[in-house]
Amino acid sequence: MTVRDQSQGAAPQEIPPAVTGVAHVIAAARYSLGGLQRLMGETAARLELVAGAGTGFLLLVLGASALQLAAFAILFALLLAVEALNTAIEVLTDRISPEWSVQAKHAKDLGSLAVALLIISNALCVGGILLSLFG
Repeated sequence: MTVRDQSQGAAPQEIPPAVTGVAHVIAAARYSLGGLQRLMGETAARLELVAGAGTGFLLLVLGASALQLAAFAILFALLLAVEALNTAIEVLTDRISPEWSVQAKHAKDLGSLAVALLIISNALCVGGILLSLFG
């Protein structure tokens, strides 16, 4: 079976056969790395990564506990995961509905809201950690 990426005008590509066992784990890791590479093509994700790394470093320097650092790291990883899902929603929406539609707008707005809520959650987490360190 072949598929064609019509958005890029690419030549048809063979769908890779299903694999199991260790080969499946290796293939899944390759797909995840491909997703990370695609996500890093997004300006918002790159800015979030820089802000998260800087914030994590600052918390470490300020003496945040291992539990506080872990809580921040988990919440930040969740932010990147939701940013990846938001990017996937945008890509699929553009593919399915290249023309403007209210439904496409709603899908993209809802993805953006999910990211914004996690940015707020990260900020509240960092604020709570800073309050516990200096309050």
